[in-house]
Amino acid sequence: MPTEISPQISPIEISKPPASKTGKTTAIAPAKITRVEPGSIAEEIGFEAGDSLVAINGERPRDLIDYRFLCADEVLDLDVLDTKGVRHQIEIEKDYDAELGLEFETALFDGLIQCANACPFCFIDQQPPGKRETLYLKDDDYRLSFLYGSYLTLTNISAAEWSRIARLRLSPLYVSVHATEPDVRSRLLKNNRAAKILDHLAWFQAHRLQIHAQVVVCPGINDGPHLKQTLRDLARFHTAEHTDDIPAVISAAVVPVGLTRFRPGLDELTPVTTEKAQEVIAQVQALQAEFQSTLGTTFAWLADEWFLIGRQPLPEESHYESYPQIGNGVGSIRLFLKEFEEIARSLPPSVSPPRTFTWVLGNAVEQAFSPLIDRLNQVDGLTVNMAAINSDYWGQEITVTGLLTGQDIASQLAEKDLGDGILLPALMLKQSDSHRPEETYFLDGMSLSNLENKLNCSVLSISGLPELIAACCGPVPSAL
Repeated sequence: MPTEISPQISPIEISKPPASKTGKTTAIAPAKITRVEPGSIAEEIGFEAGDSLVAINGERPRDLIDYRFLCADEVLDLDVLDTKGVRHQIEIEKDYDAELGLEFETALFDGLIQCANACPFCFIDQQPPGKRETLYLKDDDYRLSFLYGSYLTLTNISAAEWSRIARLRLSPLYVSVHATEPDVRSRLLKNNRAAKILDHLAWFQAHRLQIHAQVVVCPGINDGPHLKQTLRDLARFHTAEHTDDIPAVISAAVVPVGLTRFRPGLDELTPVTTEKAQEVIAQVQALQAEFQSTLGTTFAWLADEWFLIGRQPLPEESHYESYPQIGNGVGSIRLFLKEFEEIARSLPPSVSPPRTFTWVLGNAVEQAFSPLIDRLNQVDGLTVNMAAINSDYWGQEITVTGLLTGQDIASQLAEKDLGDGILLPALMLKQSDSHRPEETYFLDGMSLSNLENKLNCSVLSISGLPELIAACCGPVPSAL
């Protein structure tokens, strides 16, 4: 399934670590091992899931970054705590940079650095109360940005952490800029430290480190002339200061604000309308032409959602260059359509026995995905019906697929003929429950099995095009 604009749930949500609301990390805990790779050095030594790594060569790793750095040595003295609480000292010799083959419960062993801002458009604050505690953790941790591409604001980084970023060359990072004018950014983030963004960008440039930037456009606050100023400021940091330097700001993504009915401050933010989307598209496309002329690159890209809301066609595939902002939903639909065209060449002329599926998608992609449905239905014996729905749960008229909840699907598909089963993009099921790791959940807390019971229909979670084609054209799953 294509990556769409959706709440960024960091890997830390899977297993809650200690966290600090002050922006500082807590004491370093032993790194609990959840998996030992078969055939690895760790398996040969005798590591087991449930063991904990305390120290490497006498140093306690703070996080996965430290672990990887310390494990690069050829000789390792490992301090290990087994499942029975017994300490072991293990000395090993290995090739330089050889992996041990360990996976951990969390990437952060000293806790999550949480957000110190109060952005009114923050998705965490736009969730209903009473959900799992981990859903309310506000990730603003530069380490997760480096490891997984999550966005941070740079407002809670201490001098020691800035030094660590420079020393370990943690680049690129992914930065939520939103605005470069100090007063506008401070207003958006509700934090006076947010005003230092241009100084922070200059720091990256001076240290020859890089970032990818994003701008979440909030109508009436950072759009119009403010958006133009922000993108031009960011573009200045794309030009290398010296001929042997690399750009400090690699790329920028312009994303529409996403609002839910649970958000606080209802009078401060307004949703993006079709007219506003068309206005922003025209404004940014003019700047893209300017950047192509001066920088030789589009540099600033519009998220796919702008074109869906604005009822305008997506740019051609060549527009997206190397897809530098694919994780922000920039070009993800176009890339998905391209990949579908390639894999569709191998679709069979017919399938037997005949089967009918319902493909559930957010109504934002209904028009873009209609040609895919038409092509699938050219296979004799195969019928795929699109169920393009919105999210009443979040209070949205136009909804991307990743935000659909179990309640939305159950209520809007009830009493409908769903055929042999539902094809469900796996990006709806980002949540898991530590008490029942075998179960998957929607953002509203409904489990996948609960949805199946409500609809009395098998639901197939589809994580990519090969799975989609296999589900449609392969043997009919026995569960159906």
